[in-house]
Amino acid sequence: MKKEAFKNPWSAIALTLILTVITGVIYPLFVTALAQLLFPHQANGSLIDRNGNPTSDASQAVGSQLIGQWFDHPRYFWPRPSATTVTNSAPAVALPYNAAQSGGSNLSPAGDAWVANVQSAVEALKKNDPDNTKPIPIDLVTASGSGLDPHISVDAARYQIARIAKARGNITAAELEKLIAAHTEERSLGILGERTVNVLQLNLALDKIAPHTP
Repeated sequence: MKKEAFKNPWSAIALTLILTVITGVIYPLFVTALAQLLFPHQANGSLIDRNGNPTSDASQAVGSQLIGQWFDHPRYFWPRPSATTVTNSAPAVALPYNAAQSGGSNLSPAGDAWVANVQSAVEALKKNDPDNTKPIPIDLVTASGSGLDPHISVDAARYQIARIAKARGNITAAELEKLIAAHTEERSLGILGERTVNVLQLNLALDKIAPHTP
């Protein structure tokens, strides 16, 4: 039986080469071409263009719809906190939304460290908006499992309206309400999840209608 198995090794080699070409070259090229044809925006990373036209000569990619970015200036909408950090330095340096370190903190909600993180986020919100007495939405003080969530809830966006209107001085609360409504993404299939807004897209739109003065 052993001699029969090695009687014609060339057929095994030929089969390996054929399968390699099919699964390692033809299939990937076919899937890539199909994705570019049917879903070019998603296939290229769901990039967000500052000028709104990713195919023009003046296009300027500033991020992706799938990965959040950090904003902490009072004149912008803030995203969720992020547990991502730079780990190749001593000590580790906090760098929210570092895509190379995607993940959660793995802290227990019953632990002191988790409570301290939430309290720190609450204090930052209150420091920059001391007159706001509304309940703070949970997603503004807790991180997502990936640490890269690009969205916040509609309530989280609305909570920040007064602070942004005051910091900018050239846009009203009513105009910010309309801006949030225009960028609200509905629930999947109408029932799954909750209504959200993409923070980066919202802030880009905000800069267009109410440019800030440095």
